[in-house]
Amino acid sequence: LWRFGYSARLLKTNRFRTAASNTSFPAVWMLSAQYSGRIPGLFVVVKKNRFFTMPETVEDKANLELYSPHPEVRGMTLLNREAFKRTVVVPVLKVKKEIVNTLLKSLKHTVLQRPGLKRVVEDPEDEDSRLVILDPHKIPEFSLGESEQEVLKQLNVRPEVSKYNLELTYENFKLEEILRAVLPEGQEVTSGFSRVGHIAHLNLRDHQLPYRHLIGQVIIDKNPGITCVVNKTSIIDSTYRNFQMEVLAGESNLVTKVKENNIAYELDFSKVYWNPRLSTEHGRIVELLKPGDVLFDVFAGIGPFAIPAAKKKCHVFANDLNPESYNWLLHNCKLNKVDNKIKAFNMDGRDFLLGPVREELSKELQLLKEEQKTSFHIVMNLPALAIEFLDVFRHLLAGEPCSTAGLPTVHCYGFSKHDNPAKDIQERAEASLGTSLDGCCSTYLVRNVAPNKEMLCISFQIPADVLYKRPCPDEANPASKRLRTSKDFSEEKLPS
Repeated sequence: LWRFGYSARLLKTNRFRTAASNTSFPAVWMLSAQYSGRIPGLFVVVKKNRFFTMPETVEDKANLELYSPHPEVRGMTLLNREAFKRTVVVPVLKVKKEIVNTLLKSLKHTVLQRPGLKRVVEDPEDEDSRLVILDPHKIPEFSLGESEQEVLKQLNVRPEVSKYNLELTYENFKLEEILRAVLPEGQEVTSGFSRVGHIAHLNLRDHQLPYRHLIGQVIIDKNPGITCVVNKTSIIDSTYRNFQMEVLAGESNLVTKVKENNIAYELDFSKVYWNPRLSTEHGRIVELLKPGDVLFDVFAGIGPFAIPAAKKKCHVFANDLNPESYNWLLHNCKLNKVDNKIKAFNMDGRDFLLGPVREELSKELQLLKEEQKTSFHIVMNLPALAIEFLDVFRHLLAGEPCSTAGLPTVHCYGFSKHDNPAKDIQERAEASLGTSLDGCCSTYLVRNVAPNKEMLCISFQIPADVLYKRPCPDEANPASKRLRTSKDFSEEKLPS
């Protein structure tokens, strides 16, 4: 995206988060279709990220004005569902009940389509008739168009539009409509959240905090299956990758179950790191692995890379510094019946690379033959710090590589606020490794973390000159390895 600055900025400027639900994105598809023919990969990126939408259309705005809750709810901080009741006037057609279904099909673009509201109600004056509610935006001034009148003529229905008082309650309003009606006018309404099992995770702005408990309760009401809403109250700690949080509504149970790429995990969301937005990235890396490959997961968390790799019959070494993550990693290995396929460690990432990783690579690469197809992958998913760990690979092994094809491939994650994030990540990786990666690395945009902040993954095969410490010429000659005696030194002539 950063290679096509204008269009990328256009997309980025016009997006903002919404609820992680079954939301449609007509404006997004329109934009992606407009540019997808000229910008390879843009459509894929847009489709993958399901946590934003585009600004409302004119019709959406009118819809919100008609179906807004009662104005008196403005400023409410303690949820009172009864206060949201409102009566609106809508157009209806009186129809004999035996032709209602036929009429609904013939006028499907004109009939009211709002979820949660009945399109057909009983006629209080005639039990043999029904009232079909029409969309007031499609019937301006309660007057039918020529096409609608023609349909009614064919069905022998009088083209007479009546007015009907439709009562709306709290249950009829959408999450965004309720929050927009409650929060101060002109201020941002954030209805987006990450869902982690039964938990909804919010990042509220300062102006939303007075309404946080109401927001939490409305999210529970409008999202079946969510029973706990939390708000992050501090930045992520770079050591254990967790953060302080406040329970806004619902039960205070933060031990939850999630399913990602058909694999189940259990975790305590208050003590370990889990981000549902990384599901696609976890799957992408695992897709690169083949049965029999070796994976070293340096910052494994609860196992979203390690466990699916083990299920793919790879040999996995997984490590995490956080004792809670380590314990949940062991738990999830047993849960998914791969505990005998994963060697788990609770160490600092640098110690893990200098210890178990170096030991395993030293052993395996010496035995590796040219025709063998085993690949070694090292995943370093700690975007805030991982690039700083790359210097560990400088002369990690001694001797000569038996096969350059077997050199490990590193997948290292990082954040960038640079105008050219790919270049920035590559230059920082090169500085840590002490070598150029031009032409031998690839950079992948994982997701947009915040305005002007991207998360990327740089993948490269560690150059042999970086990974191996070659012996000096004297050390390479067996004859030169004889220990020098005092006689040898005495026979040397001093310089004149």
